[in-house]
Amino acid sequence: MHVKTTASAEAGMGCHKDDELIDTLTAISVVAKHLARKLKALSETENLHMEGGQSDGKNERTVPGSG
Repeated sequence: MHVKTTASAEAGMGCHKDDELIDTLTAISVVAKHLARKLKALSETENLHMEGGQSDGKNERTVPGSG
């Protein structure tokens, strides 16, 4: 009888560890999703600048006397 009690206690601990692992992996997944969205937005912004969409003014040439 004592063996069953010990076995069930160990099984319960394994379940707790599984739940912890599931929670950790879920948190990692959520963070990865947020990072992927930020990278995608950054990439789209850079592509827009490279295609000449919006200028940030940093690399524009000024012509003297045209103002």
